Amino acid sequence: MKKGWQTKTIGTVCEIVNGGTPKTSVPKYWDGNHLWITPAEMGKCFNPYVSDTKRKITDVGLHDSSAKMLPPRSVILSSRAPIGHLIINTEEMATNQGCKGLIPNSQLHHKFLYYYLENITDLLNFLGTGTTFKELSSNKLKEVTIPIPPLSEQKRIVAILDEAFEGITTAKINVEKNLQNVRALFQNHLDAIFTQEGEEWMKKTLETFCSFENGDRGTNYPSKSVRTTTGIPFINAGHLTDDGIDLESMDYISRERFGLLTNGKIRKGDILFCLRGSLGKFASVGDLAEGAIASSLVIVRPNKTVLNEFIIAYFRSSLCTEMIDCFKNGAAQPNLSAQSLKKFIIPVPSLSEQESAIKILTKFRAETRRLKGIYKQKLSALESLKESLLNRAFSGNL
Repeated sequence: MKKGWQTKTIGTVCEIVNGGTPKTSVPKYWDGNHLWITPAEMGKCFNPYVSDTKRKITDVGLHDSSAKMLPPRSVILSSRAPIGHLIINTEEMATNQGCKGLIPNSQLHHKFLYYYLENITDLLNFLGTGTTFKELSSNKLKEVTIPIPPLSEQKRIVAILDEAFEGITTAKINVEKNLQNVRALFQNHLDAIFTQEGEEWMKKTLETFCSFENGDRGTNYPSKSVRTTTGIPFINAGHLTDDGIDLESMDYISRERFGLLTNGKIRKGDILFCLRGSLGKFASVGDLAEGAIASSLVIVRPNKTVLNEFIIAYFRSSLCTEMIDCFKNGAAQPNLSAQSLKKFIIPVPSLSEQESAIKILTKFRAETRRLKGIYKQKLSALESLKESLLNRAFSGNL
């Protein structure tokens, strides 16, 4: 411990205030003048300082519930899953029961406390208890230790972190923009393939050169209770990735159960398309020769007049997105039928033209992924720098 620093528990340097929620069914409790925040709203705050809230409670709502007003410059922590969202209120504010307000005493700078809690979020998650959902109790929070340098030192550290994090935030924004530009560039190049005109490009429906097969939706459909940790892959939307089928998180069924299914059995080269839930998600099964699909998927099986990679490229295109928007049903959970998917329009050239388009697209995609990798590494490095600065700050090395 650096000379002049002390180690104390949060309970000795902060008043910890639990939140509360007035009954939502009582109109007189709501639409008042008192600010009131929840973990969900905190999770959408990109600035630590919050001066307004989506919902507000009345004097009566405050009086008749366990909600309590926190003074400005309190640090508010979400203490119920997810644990760790943090804000600083600039106005008096109450919270729901999923939050705890920490009111620092005169020994502790509010932003120093904020940065410290940001640095130990993993510890706070570890301290959470509960089987249904994690919750951080006031008693456990009170026992968490915090280094306390002199107030002038706290302010110096806060000033350094503020300046450094402002620079990191700016750098992250620029990297994110570059990443978005790379994605947009690839998408524009991809979309250009399907807007070509010419004698060799004919607009057709998918059913012209693809067959479709739904998963078995009958009585033999494999419920969760009959799935196993080994056996025949049973593929759902969660297993579809940009690189193919994710076998690491795969569900399986026994060969006996697989034998009972009348349809929805994959072959090498099949493409799987999600009709509901993760609508529009897709993947090629590649060389996977055996497996069955969940009821939310459909097998798209191209014939020899069209390349598997060409259909994959089409599913990535904005043209396919437009088709989905045109044919989808339902508002709460949009969905498609296999019959609708068959009617999707796709411009198709000769096989040689398809091969040329795919070669160009493959090279362009490889370069795009290389750039994405570089930008993601930069984002990771910026996060590591932030973490390093926090660790140094609270070990007295800043």
